[in-house]
Amino acid sequence: MPDALLEIEGIETCYGRSQVLFGISLTIAAGEMVTLMGRNGMGKTTTVRSIMGLTPAMAGVIRFAGYDIRDWPSYRIGKLGIGLVPEGRQVFPNLTVRENLVATAANRGGSSDPWTLDKIGAMFPRLAERLGNMGHQLSGGEQQMLAIGRALMTNPRLLVLDEATEGLAPLMRAEIWQCLGRLKAQGQSILVIDKNVATLTRIADRHYLIERGRVVWSGTSAMLAGATEVQHRYLGV
Repeated sequence: MPDALLEIEGIETCYGRSQVLFGISLTIAAGEMVTLMGRNGMGKTTTVRSIMGLTPAMAGVIRFAGYDIRDWPSYRIGKLGIGLVPEGRQVFPNLTVRENLVATAANRGGSSDPWTLDKIGAMFPRLAERLGNMGHQLSGGEQQMLAIGRALMTNPRLLVLDEATEGLAPLMRAEIWQCLGRLKAQGQSILVIDKNVATLTRIADRHYLIERGRVVWSGTSAMLAGATEVQHRYLGV
């Protein structure tokens, strides 16, 4: 992909002596929504942690916006334009919604239309109503909205969501998916980890399935929607 925003080639990552990733490769072009799917414990979060420099890869290439970032510290990767919505949300419980959002606000890329509190409020009306509430006073779904809003306030070139709707009520899940659909329509590049195949094949462009730290299948939404055997083999319980 000559126009790829993110390129990962053959990365291998370990926790101590335990190797988790065995040559993961994937690409994301500007404006694409790409998913990384697989059963629990197969290396999805470790892939995200390697991208973000939280658990550095010991081999392979991670290139973002033309820069080889494999050995960069996490803060430099964030400054370059990758915004992370981490698994478990990790909002600041003792800060208000407003404080959570403005704490990360930055426009390092010089966007002519950067994210603001008003724009986040328009995307997530629930947050606009709760700007004075503390992080720990929000429901799980509201905390996920806040985590997404916090990442957007950094004006990222790539938004990464680890377990985008895990543990959320159906109505909250629907709101999150609607939000991601609107972001994609606005041209936001997105990497999303989740298990909802039906929704993701409707709104995402391409998909990577991993098994035991290796990519075992990749293709378009139309290809995955029609590959029921692949879904059952690599995503079924």
